[in-house]
Amino acid sequence: MKIAVTGATGFVGKRLVERLQAEGHNVLALSRKPDHAQQVFPATAFPKIEIVGYSPLESGVWQQSLAGCDGVVNLAGAPIAESRWTPERKQEILESRTIGTQKIVEAIANVNPKPTVLVNSSAIGYYGTSETQTFDETSSPGNDFLAQVCQAWETEATKVKESGARLVILRTGIVLGMGGALAKLLVPFRMFAGGPLGSGRQWFSWIHRDDLVNLILESLTQPDREGVFNATAPNPVRMAELCQTLGQLMNRPSWLPVPNFALEILLGDAAQVVLEGQQVLPKRTQASGFEYQYPTVKQALAEILNRA
Repeated sequence: MKIAVTGATGFVGKRLVERLQAEGHNVLALSRKPDHAQQVFPATAFPKIEIVGYSPLESGVWQQSLAGCDGVVNLAGAPIAESRWTPERKQEILESRTIGTQKIVEAIANVNPKPTVLVNSSAIGYYGTSETQTFDETSSPGNDFLAQVCQAWETEATKVKESGARLVILRTGIVLGMGGALAKLLVPFRMFAGGPLGSGRQWFSWIHRDDLVNLILESLTQPDREGVFNATAPNPVRMAELCQTLGQLMNRPSWLPVPNFALEILLGDAAQVVLEGQQVLPKRTQASGFEYQYPTVKQALAEILNRA
């Protein structure tokens, strides 16, 4: 197959591109910074990858590059929890997902031959936050900022069906791998100062990066896979359990909590991402027959730390 990928140089995208090439597929990597993408994917090591520079919020000649692709994986979006949510940052978080997806859908509609499937990222922020509720793919959306972003994001993706393309939306949890959110969590543990963030009672719905990549690959190749699927492991944990497991595997203490106010000073409203949470179950994902390599957080963390 020939697969177009946005967000190809990111934490998930890079692993996806590696897997696609390993399985013999051709990859079209759409990048805002093609020079950087060329460094991430040097031609000698990635001979089956074509890098195309694009402006994700603008129509342009880049859209024609999707002609002849079998599928598109749209992973692009401004990071959620790396800086304070100023009004400008919130606008960037929203537009990078909604307008970015709109331009991908527009490209699919206008090229010939058209890609037959769009795998579009979303997030479990769709459900809002709760310490007590359990959410699955049939649950109603929340009403906070991230829930509104996810609803608008998914609405834009749904329009691809007007072009006859199959659509898979993956509501993704916290992705665990060497890097990303886990890299930041490991720092205090390595300094013997690890512990839960906030109360420790908030739910942490996660997925191992390799399981997420496998789910994306299945979504591309299985024609009966359509609609919304939760890209989370079947065993969410509370933050305290996650940190306790991490401490055990690293032989480090895990009793020193990071107080709420410290994160709120650092991140403002964006602290919501780690101080609140949601228990999300992948009922539809499991019903589709998807098999997890890493169904428990201990299995996932052990594999990641062993690879480090």
